Amino acid sequence: MTGETGRGGRVPAGDRRLRRARVVALVALVTSLWTSFLLPGVGLLREPDPVRVAVGAAAVAAFTAAHTAVLYAAVTPWLSPVWRRRWHLALLATAVLSVPAVGPVAAGSWPTWAWLGASLVGLAPVLVRWPVAVVAGAAAVATSAALAGVTGGSIGLHLAVTGGVGLGAALVNALQLWFWDLLVEARQGQEARARLAAAQERLRFARDVHDLLGHDLTVIALKAELAARLATVDAGRAGREAAQVQHLAVSALQRVRAAVHGYRAVDLAEQLTAVADVLRSCGVRCTVVAPADPLPPEPAALLAAVLREASTNILRHSRAGWCRIEITRPEGAATMTVSNDGAGAGRSPDGHSHGLRGLTDRLAPAGGTLRTRCGDDGVFTLEAWLPVTS
Repeated sequence: MTGETGRGGRVPAGDRRLRRARVVALVALVTSLWTSFLLPGVGLLREPDPVRVAVGAAAVAAFTAAHTAVLYAAVTPWLSPVWRRRWHLALLATAVLSVPAVGPVAAGSWPTWAWLGASLVGLAPVLVRWPVAVVAGAAAVATSAALAGVTGGSIGLHLAVTGGVGLGAALVNALQLWFWDLLVEARQGQEARARLAAAQERLRFARDVHDLLGHDLTVIALKAELAARLATVDAGRAGREAAQVQHLAVSALQRVRAAVHGYRAVDLAEQLTAVADVLRSCGVRCTVVAPADPLPPEPAALLAAVLREASTNILRHSRAGWCRIEITRPEGAATMTVSNDGAGAGRSPDGHSHGLRGLTDRLAPAGGTLRTRCGDDGVFTLEAWLPVTS
């Protein structure tokens, strides 16, 4: 079985593009069900014995259900391993029971079980690795030939159906699963890179803080110890040492605050690029219109907060297919407009929600305003306005 890592991973619930690809892969795989349901049905129609028809129909239905479950499991990485094993065992059980139940149906006139055998050959790459799949396929072909010999059917026809059609189905299924595994592994690689980048940034910040504080804290500790020893023998010098300790502590605190402020500084252009990439990765077509000149730091930080909340609302509260983010610089102001479709009734974020209300409160001290509206066409628009003095 190819791509074990991909099938064993997880697909984020919010990754709609990958989930759509999963649906396409599942539909492509399920088209092979005709070999295990429709064509054996021809044999059921040709069988004159009603008992054989009833038993055979039940066996075909059970096999088809197990077949469907196995295909679903193949493209569902988050499925519990327990359920995956149960469905694989169910397919094995229904396949074994189908031999006596379906083998005699329309014997001599239609290769009824041979089509189920073809399904087994086609499913082999889904269940096991290729060496084992070859053995399993050979067993299905041999069983089909043996049934033909026992029931008086054409051995050549049975071999052609089980071997030929089954091999074609196996190649198609393997190709579909290979593409699906590639998509899952690519997504997992993106997430791993993002986690690595975040970890590296945390380590860099920790190193910088250590470099900033390490020397100052060492000096503070030594001077505090000296002041403690001098307190009983030279109170004046002890006081001077204590004053230096206080000065060093204040200086260290200022440097740490400056460092933290630098890390919190927001590059609005980078935020626009990051938000657009996230939306596009979730299947939302995103258009960004940025101002020609960069905004001052304070308005940029406020609009970046609005942008993050707006993008979160798009992903959580809509089924957006497109989004447009535009920042303009009218005289003495900056305006951000974020529009998206797919809001619909009951899906657009509440204008009085905690997130939007919090943004309104943040913009108010700077003289800014926040407005939202949802049109009858399902287009939700968020507008933020801020005065800009330079």
